[in-house]
Amino acid sequence: MLRKPLKSSLIIALLTLCAQSLSAQNASSTNAASIKLRIQKLNTLGSVLYFAAHPDDENTRLIGWLANERLYRTGYLSLTRGDGGQNLIGTEQAEELGLVRTQELLAARRDDGGEQFFSTANDFGFSKTFDETFQIWNKEKILADAVWVIRNFQPDVIITRFPGDPRAGHGHHQASSLLAQEAFEAAADPNRFPEQLVYVKPWKTTRILWNTYNFGSANTIKEGQFREDLGQYNSLIGRTYGEIAAISRTNHKSQGFGTTAERGEMYEYFERLGGTSPQKNLFDDINTSWSRVPRSEKVQALIQRLAKNYDLAHPEHSIKTLTELLTALEGLGSNYWALQKIKEVKKLILDCGGIWIACQADDEKYAAGETVHASTNFVVQKPGLAVSLVALKNGDQSESLLSATTNLPYNQLQQIKTSFEASTITQPYWLASPHQLGSFTVRNQRLIGKPEADKLPHVITTLSIEGKKIDFPIPLSYSYNDPVRGEVRNPVIIAPPLTINLNQKAVIFNGNEPKKIELSFIANGQQIQADIRPILPKGWRMEPASFAIDLSEKDDESIKTATIYPAPKATINDSLSFDIQYKNGQKETAKSIRTIRYDHIPQITWFPPASARLSKIETGVSAKHVGYLPGAGDLVAASLREIGLQVDVLSENDIMHQDLTQYDAIITGIRIYNVNDRIRYIQPKLLEYVKNGGTLVEQYNVSGGLKTTQIGPYPFTISRERVTNEDAPVHFTEPQHFILQYPNKITAADFEGWIQERGLYFASNTDAHYTLPLGMNDPGEAESKGSLLVAKYGKGKYVYTSLSFFRELPAGVPGAYRLFVNLLAKEND
Repeated sequence: MLRKPLKSSLIIALLTLCAQSLSAQNASSTNAASIKLRIQKLNTLGSVLYFAAHPDDENTRLIGWLANERLYRTGYLSLTRGDGGQNLIGTEQAEELGLVRTQELLAARRDDGGEQFFSTANDFGFSKTFDETFQIWNKEKILADAVWVIRNFQPDVIITRFPGDPRAGHGHHQASSLLAQEAFEAAADPNRFPEQLVYVKPWKTTRILWNTYNFGSANTIKEGQFREDLGQYNSLIGRTYGEIAAISRTNHKSQGFGTTAERGEMYEYFERLGGTSPQKNLFDDINTSWSRVPRSEKVQALIQRLAKNYDLAHPEHSIKTLTELLTALEGLGSNYWALQKIKEVKKLILDCGGIWIACQADDEKYAAGETVHASTNFVVQKPGLAVSLVALKNGDQSESLLSATTNLPYNQLQQIKTSFEASTITQPYWLASPHQLGSFTVRNQRLIGKPEADKLPHVITTLSIEGKKIDFPIPLSYSYNDPVRGEVRNPVIIAPPLTINLNQKAVIFNGNEPKKIELSFIANGQQIQADIRPILPKGWRMEPASFAIDLSEKDDESIKTATIYPAPKATINDSLSFDIQYKNGQKETAKSIRTIRYDHIPQITWFPPASARLSKIETGVSAKHVGYLPGAGDLVAASLREIGLQVDVLSENDIMHQDLTQYDAIITGIRIYNVNDRIRYIQPKLLEYVKNGGTLVEQYNVSGGLKTTQIGPYPFTISRERVTNEDAPVHFTEPQHFILQYPNKITAADFEGWIQERGLYFASNTDAHYTLPLGMNDPGEAESKGSLLVAKYGKGKYVYTSLSFFRELPAGVPGAYRLFVNLLAKEND
């Protein structure tokens, strides 16, 4: 049940443990050489904001060089979180892919030394023009976000990845450059977005540059462009910037961007977009010394002493000077650079002293309203330091939980146990409210730009270090030991007391036949009692009409089956959701709990609405028993089971050694010809299956990185053509073709309600054996017929389709189901 707020309680325990029982900090950022580099950075007061549209657009080599060679504060503003992209490592799409790519960007910044920012723009899929992008995003809203980030970050230089014209390719890319250029001017104008000036002040950036490039077929580098050599080797890091770039970029695993390191001379080129042009370096005529900060003479002297006296073997000897420097910085008030350097100095003090602090929860998950039990652990790992714990507060409280100061002796673990209420669920802030196609809804202005909410569960510890009292916010986490990965540390989850998981995003009905669904009721806390009722459109009903849930223990799960009866007249927007009435009187609309796990990023948990689209289709049956050979990852097989097909997931061994005649059709998953190294050996068996009378349906692949050039029985190539307008008219070039007639007569109505796009990476240069029954195009473009290829081969039928069934079927689009059923049919059925 839901509990009333509880007061914090405290237990202090002193434990002496072997240091190796504790989680090691990241050696790459806390070792003595790294500390030396960070001390050098204290003397550099310059900032650069890199500006583009998506995760993986950024130039990681340049970001790494700016942050670690030139020692500038370096940020990357990705306007979107990459929700509309493709996924090479799993089945996440839309918001869930955006969550994955957000964490991949944060991992990349940890490796290259940059900081990460976002606007509220949603990656709605590929766009061909900036006009279309601005129309969907709401240009003024995203411009306001960009101005807000600039006014907060205060960059001296802005660098865009793309030009604001068709050379950039993607419409989002073009739009990002145009927004950067307009924001460059608007951020300095107090009449633009004056509502922001309650929190920030106008900021004039000195120059904005375009980082030109030469990749693929696009070469925008020209003679006379300003250039910088990034080929240096950083001895304190032990890597070149080509190596740092490769490590950083390889974090974009969902996009298949594993990268090989480069060494030697490496130039980056720049073209002026606004402000003055650089002549000798990117920061020409920009003061990056402490002389830009009034009354900073003492700070300058302390930093010089710190750098001169730093002892690589004994970083702890620098702590006294660091505490003096911290006091001097605090004396500069709210100056931007003073506040920034205060953060850096605080972290340096901890690392120089080997002072380890971690706040660990006793459990991974708590229900909102429950008591969180946690331990804040301290170890001072360098001798001779005067360190004591003065105060410990829960993040949202002002009073300390300590009754007295506690000494922290050398190399002894001290553990402070606390308990406090879990008040708010840990929902990603940009997903807390329903959003439109073009942008997320974020009502708190001060959250905009941030990669994650800044009020996740945490404690604030106040330490006295060599007589200086310093506050350190410490995030609450949960750790466990994995036999393969070792210690794994994840964020603590604060969940709704009860969540309801459905097995599908869409419930598919064939005609007026009722459909059974399975509901999983999960207790995220203790003693959960509630009544649940469905919310259904007019004419729909569910039996039973309600559920009474009584779950005693956390993680208890009750699985219930319900039958849904469709309305005689359904609409394309019909959906199912649930109301929860708790026994204590609290009500809420039900949420699901979804967890995403990959080894290269922290575990992600979020709470989408417990809802599903109710999709009523009228389809005949063609194939009944289907084989599915997975590619990069999609939900097509599960979607086909929704309409009663028996779908067997196949392996290479199955293809090579089974009797394939048992299957009415075989389907290959998306991008299998890009990701399966064995496909060149599997392909002949698939074509033999077709030749002997089978039906093979191959889904889209991308043009680059094909593992074999023989995709079909007859030649064709894969282009980069696509139709991005999901409502683009579809022309039936062969209206009487069997594939448009059986078992369903396909009409224009079957292309209504599609999402994100029609298709991508269309086929081209098709052999005469292929029939191309569909034509389509985006506005103002020539018609393309490469979305669907059909050919007879031997006794069977071969189909290649670039239509985005991998998006449409899981979303429950009726016409997509009807057409896909036709693709599976044999012509002699």
